[in-house]
This record gives sequence, C-alpha cells and structure tokens, in this order.
Amino acid sequence: MKRAYNLAQRYVIEHSRFGIPMLLSTECPHGHQALDGYLLPVNLAMGAAWNPELVAAAYKVCGTQLRELGVDYALISMLDVLRDPRWGRSEECYSEDPFLASALAGKAVEGCREAGVAVVAKHFCAQGETTGGVNASAARIGGRELREIHLPPVRACCQAGVEGFMAAYNEIDGVFCHSNRELLQKILREEMGFTGIVMADGQAVDRLDSLTGSPAASGAMALKAGVGISLWDQAFAHLDEAVERGLVSEAEIDQAVLRVLELKFSRGLFDHPYLDETPPKQFGYAEFPESLELSRQSPVLLKNQSVLPLKPDIKIAVIGPNAHSIYNQLGDYTPAQRHGQGVTPLQGLQALRGEEAVQYAQGCTVCGTDTRGIPAAVKLAQECDVAVLVLGGSSSRFAGAQFDTNGAAVANGPVEMDCGEGIDAHDLSLPGVQKQLAEAVFQVGKPVVTVVIAGRPYGVEELCQKSAAALYAFYPGPMGGQAIAEILTGVIAPSGRLPASLPSSAGELPCYYNYKASYTPGGKPQYPFGFGMTYTDFVLADLAFPTAVAKQALLDGASVSVRFTLENTGEMGACAVPQLFLRDRLASTVRRVKELKAFQKVYLRPGEKSACTLTLDREAFSLWDTEMNFVVEPGWFDLYLEEGGKLWAQGQLEIQ
Repeated sequence: MKRAYNLAQRYVIEHSRFGIPMLLSTECPHGHQALDGYLLPVNLAMGAAWNPELVAAAYKVCGTQLRELGVDYALISMLDVLRDPRWGRSEECYSEDPFLASALAGKAVEGCREAGVAVVAKHFCAQGETTGGVNASAARIGGRELREIHLPPVRACCQAGVEGFMAAYNEIDGVFCHSNRELLQKILREEMGFTGIVMADGQAVDRLDSLTGSPAASGAMALKAGVGISLWDQAFAHLDEAVERGLVSEAEIDQAVLRVLELKFSRGLFDHPYLDETPPKQFGYAEFPESLELSRQSPVLLKNQSVLPLKPDIKIAVIGPNAHSIYNQLGDYTPAQRHGQGVTPLQGLQALRGEEAVQYAQGCTVCGTDTRGIPAAVKLAQECDVAVLVLGGSSSRFAGAQFDTNGAAVANGPVEMDCGEGIDAHDLSLPGVQKQLAEAVFQVGKPVVTVVIAGRPYGVEELCQKSAAALYAFYPGPMGGQAIAEILTGVIAPSGRLPASLPSSAGELPCYYNYKASYTPGGKPQYPFGFGMTYTDFVLADLAFPTAVAKQALLDGASVSVRFTLENTGEMGACAVPQLFLRDRLASTVRRVKELKAFQKVYLRPGEKSACTLTLDREAFSLWDTEMNFVVEPGWFDLYLEEGGKLWAQGQLEIQ
C-alpha cells in the first residue's frame, strides 16, 4: 500500500505542470474501506450505543490507520438524520434525533483529527429527509425544518474543526444542494464560519445538466454556488469553456484552488510528499478493542421474559440467515474480509458454550424464497432447549449486487441485499421467507430468543410478541457476533437504546418521536426512540429539577442542571442512559412534543450509586422564530427525565 502510494504520488508530481502533490482520500463510512481496514459497527449501531466518547476513541483508531497509510482526508457519513426508515442508507445515520446525531458527529470528527487525518463530512444536507424513502430524492421541507433537524450535525462538525463537507445529491425545496448558494455560502460559510473545502458527491455535478443543458454550465453553476472539488464528473473538466463563455470567472476558480492548496500545505504534502515504506502497523480488534466495545454497547434488548441470560448447561439451536454470515453484520461499503476474520453470532455462542451445546441450521437466506431449509431448522429446534433465531437484513454486495457508476448498489436479478445505497424499501417487513421460518420455529413450542441484525428499523412488533426475548442489533461490525453472544449468555448486560423508533409497519410512517405539536400521529411505535432494557434495575433518588431561570442569564452564558442519584439495585453490572427531554409550551412557532437536550451513559456495579448531572444551556431553550432568528423566548418548558423509554420524572421550568 505504501509503495503504491509513493508510485502514484511520484507520477503526479513528475507529470503535472506545477509539480503539485496529490491529496489521497478514502471512504470511511464505518472504518477504513480497504483490505485489512479497521471496521466499526455502522452509524445506527453507534447511535444505539449512546456513547460519544467511545465513538471518538474508535474513530481515533480509524484515523491512526488512515494516517499510517498516507490518507489525507476521510470521507465519513455523519450528517444524515434518519426521518424515513425505508431509505436504504438508514444505516449511515446516527439517529432520527438531531441532538444525538450532532453529539456523535462532532466526536467522530474529533477522533479522526486527533489522529492527524482531516475529515470530509457528508452528506450536506437533509438527505435523510427523502421523499417516500427514495434515495437522493427531494427534501420537501422549509428552512425551519432544515435548521431544526438537519443542520445541527453540520454545526457540530464545524465546531469540531472539520476540514471539509460533501454536498448531497438531493434537492431542498427545488434547489439541488450542489447548486445551492444559500446553503453552501450563506449558511455554511457566513453563518457557521466554515473555511474549508466543499466536495461534490460522485457525478453529482453532472446531474445539474437537467437544469443547465451543458457540462460547462453545470460546472459553473456548482462552482459559483460553493463546490470546490468535483468527483468523477465531466462538468469540472469544462470549466475552461465556462470561463470563455463568461459563466464563471477565473477569480472564482482561483478561490476554489486556493482552498485545496491550503489543505495540501496544512497536510505537509509539499515538504514531505512520500511515505516511508516500512511495513504498515496492523490494526487488530484485540489490540484495539474500541470496535468490539461499540459492538457490546449497541444491541438493544426489546423484550425479556426471564429467558435471558441463557442458562448454563442447555442445548441451544442457532437458526437463521444472519446467524453465520459475517458480511450480513458489516453494512454497506464494506471491504472484502480475509477468511476467518470477524465473529458471527454462531461462532460467538460456540466459543462461550462449546460446539456440542450450540447447533446450527440456516433455515433460509435473507432475501430468497427457498423454504427447503425450514424443516431442518424445525427439527433442530425440537432437539434443543431454546432456539436463538437470528434474522434481519443485509447490505452485503458480495452476493450478486453490483456498483453503479456513482458507487450505489444495483440489484441485477436476485441478490442477498435489502439495504444500502440504492436499495430502498416499500415496506418494513423482514425480506424473503424469514417470517415463514420464524412461524415454523415458534410452532415447536420451545422458548425462542429472536435477534434481529439489520441496517434499518424493521416492523418487528408481531415477531417480538411471539418471542420469549428479543434483541435488536443494527449491523454490529466484525466483532458483533462475540458481543451478541456475550449479551445472550450474560457475560455482559445489554446497554443499547434505540436511536430510531421501530414502527410496526410502513403505514405508521412518519414515526419519529419528535413530531410537531400541531398534529397527532395515527399510531405510536411499541419501541420508541430511546427504548431499551437491561438485566438489572435502577433506582432514582435525590432528584432536583430547576424551576426558573432568567432569559438574560441564559443569554449571558448561564445554564441550569437536573441533578439526581442513580443506584443499581440488581445483581449485575449494567449501564443506565438517563435522557432529558424538553417541551416548549409557549412559543412563537410550532414546537415539537419532545426534544432530546441532554443524556449521559452511566455504568454501575451491583449496589453502586452515582451522582448525575444533565445540563441545559442557552441553545437547549432556543428556537427559530418567525423571522428565522435563533432566540430564547420567555415561557414554560416541561422537562422529562427518561431512561430506556420509561418516564422517570417530570418537572416544569419557567424562563422569565
């Protein structure tokens, strides 16, 4: 790898007009997308872990590996907020909530930058809104929704010192992001103070041809709007023609070039363009356990009728298409894995309980219609004490899917892929004949523990009702099988909380928790945002809610805090995730029924107590008023202290 880098760099320097070295970028959606790349669980799994500091530590490992291999900037999905789970790229979102998404996005940038690698955050902006869950479709929203839901992660990245942004494919209220001067100049640079580069998404500038009619005009439109680096498009190759036609000035091109040169100088490329060719350091999961720890903290326990942790000395039937398929737990944009790399749930359980006690039957594939494996699965369930049914989805491109010219997946014929870029869904049912497999196993009458490994929220309410226990794991990464096995057997307690609601069906959409107070949704999901169980109980004591604060004090930098004590009254160490929500009762614009404003992840040993503080500052109480100013207004706020989807306590605060 290092020698290849030096060969490419030398060729560029020796064959370019000014001898300017190249920048090397790489996709890093959830780790380094290359052979032997250090991989993490997908973003939704990181969201389920509710641990920003762990995300920072994990991305520092990724950044260290990238720096070792000469990568100058990592292209990382971190800006999309999930508003429609039918979207195939749901897995690339941290959450349906902008506060949680912002906390994690900022820490991901910090982790990479601490390791010495620049970050290009994507996708800017509102790509997670979608129209009907369709990839790259219109975000049919106004400026207030844009600012309340989709811009907070962008601001968090700016505050963390991000060096670049990648524009999104979608249009917002009729204007493509790649030609949106208000978005790329006024909001990003003037309001947020961003001074770095803006990069195009793959072939996105060419899509402007539908507006301009020519590549030269498209390139000029994108450049003038604020895009400074193209990606695989034809349009920027016609900028000389655009200058001749008066569509763009040389000064505007010079400004874009200057930003790229500044980044190259800041990376030290002019002084040290080549890498030493010593063998690169290996980044294994034993030496760098951050990926495994994210895998441990992200699965969400949805139900448990005293069957978990699994008792010792029982015979376990492991059944299902995701029980023993490493690629089905890695997510989209995943490099090829060496043989034996990673741990599946089957391997994890066998490592803890032995191969004799843990038997396996696939039953069916993720998306296929072949039911011939179901009888063998039923027979195995009959012979065992408990069945662990591992179902879900797959974003693997290693079973028939192909890449489109811009990197999206193309499903030509039957593939084992129901999620990922380009693979959107019209409903939220488990694909293939998995429901048929599950029904057959339920009919056996043995206790069934259902594990869902997925890249999007599925409708699993009926499945959970028939299960003795249920665990939901957004693609948990290469070590996910070990983490799931440890949770099932009680080596560790589950600590994940849902980063996005699980609707019962697509007919329930939209189902995000923070809907506007101007309407009442048709139904509420059984498993809402923030939900999650564990193997112990927590007791809340010494609760102190603030009751009043002066508006001017907030404007001057004051804050208020909710203080309380948590105690683990059970027999197992576990994490609590107290979450503080607000509702603005008096406002000039329509507010949301609840908004997350603070949270903390707290590990407590059996019998241990911990004093906790959740702090609210000026921004927590601010809103975009009728004139689109971000202001604090006098009024009343309801405060909700929740954990795991349950209301612990409620208070009210007045801003005077």
